[in-house]
Amino acid sequence: MGSYALPGPVVRRKVRVLLLALVAGVLGVVAALVAPPPAQAAESTLGAAAAQSDRYFGVAIAANRLSDSTYATIADREFNSVTAENEMKIDATEPQRGQFDFTAADRVYNWAVQNGKEVRGHTLAWHSQQPGWMQSLSGGALRQAMIDHINGVMSHYKGKITQWDVVNEAFADGSSGARRDSNLQRTGNDWIEVAFRAARAADPSAKLCYNDYNVENWTWAKTQAMYAMVRDFKQRGVPIDCVGFQSHFNSGSPYNSNFRTTLQNFAALGVDVAVTELDIQGASASTYANVVNDCLAVSRCLGVTVWGVRDSDSWRSEHTPLLFNNDGSKKPAYTAVLNALNGGSTTPPADGGTIKGVGSGRCLDIPGSSTTDGTQVQLWDCHDGTNQQWTYTDAGELRAYGDKCLDAAGTGNGAKVQIYSCWGGDNQKWRLDSDGSIVGVQSGLCLDAVGGATANGTLLQLYSCSNGDNQRWTRA
Repeated sequence: MGSYALPGPVVRRKVRVLLLALVAGVLGVVAALVAPPPAQAAESTLGAAAAQSDRYFGVAIAANRLSDSTYATIADREFNSVTAENEMKIDATEPQRGQFDFTAADRVYNWAVQNGKEVRGHTLAWHSQQPGWMQSLSGGALRQAMIDHINGVMSHYKGKITQWDVVNEAFADGSSGARRDSNLQRTGNDWIEVAFRAARAADPSAKLCYNDYNVENWTWAKTQAMYAMVRDFKQRGVPIDCVGFQSHFNSGSPYNSNFRTTLQNFAALGVDVAVTELDIQGASASTYANVVNDCLAVSRCLGVTVWGVRDSDSWRSEHTPLLFNNDGSKKPAYTAVLNALNGGSTTPPADGGTIKGVGSGRCLDIPGSSTTDGTQVQLWDCHDGTNQQWTYTDAGELRAYGDKCLDAAGTGNGAKVQIYSCWGGDNQKWRLDSDGSIVGVQSGLCLDAVGGATANGTLLQLYSCSNGDNQRWTRA
């Protein structure tokens, strides 16, 4: 599901020459969220804008990508915090028991420090990405190996890392609220506490965080289980300083507006909170702005980290989830985030509007303004009629008339695309990709003008994505 937005229209501002001279750096950006002038001077990069509120806006960095000049330039220019994507994980730093290798980790760390950025450490104890030697251990031997690993890595970076994800992803997926059944969990239910106590002894100056995913929605069992653990730790004096919310928002785990409530409730326990691995399927400008504003609204929110620079660098590149396109150009979501960090409006604009075919110049249209279920949509000359107004919802629907959804009548090439009463099925959910394609969540096929035709009355269907102009769409 998720929440995605088509690129908004270019906002033309008429300003006096003197005013333009004073604020040209701000007005040169095409805004997805148009904000009133903030009280303070707006910053032009994400890290600088976040620093105005004593927060960071960070990025996950892969050492082997730093030789890519576009990648490194964006990362240096835009972000003031760095997390090593994989280089500080267990298999990378201790490939053989007792033999530590910080070559790749130090490359990320040194690049960050040389460019004036703080560093988050990720991660010390985790059921995944364990080297083979660790996977072969169990019981007391595994427990001791975990402690030794924490000591070895934290001593190497003692006094240099601002935050450590001490334990990562220890709770089970689903609605049980149980701990994940891992080799670490089988050493005893106190393993998380032991890891935090070892980390505090290894580096008393670092903030110690617990980090997990699918814990952003306050109503979910996994969130409540994590909350109960943190509350218990605080009550008993277990050294935990912060909680990281990965925030991989996608069709299976969409953004919910109660995320702010989640952040507030954890902060009320006396811990800092952070958005640690943010990516959003489809890169909705409004959802990105909402997440940033949720952090800004909670005084103990340390900052936001996005999990990669460009879509092509993402572990979920097919979801086009980041702030920069493959070529390094900024998306509307980038401007939405920058505006939010600069103190702009917290209210995203309505997503309603016409959807125009790149190849045809004509709009997605419901023939004859019909409201009948099963009416196949078409191309038609653009106008302001309600039968051409589409609103993109947080559920990933494209709605007309308020209660009719753009609906795929099948999952194969040639399947009819029609309107139908909204009911929440995956055949009524769409992903709006940065290349302008509109992709059915259920089918993985693209919204397509039949035969590449451009005339009035051309019908719309599903078809294998080809990036042709008959499959690309813009906000008119």
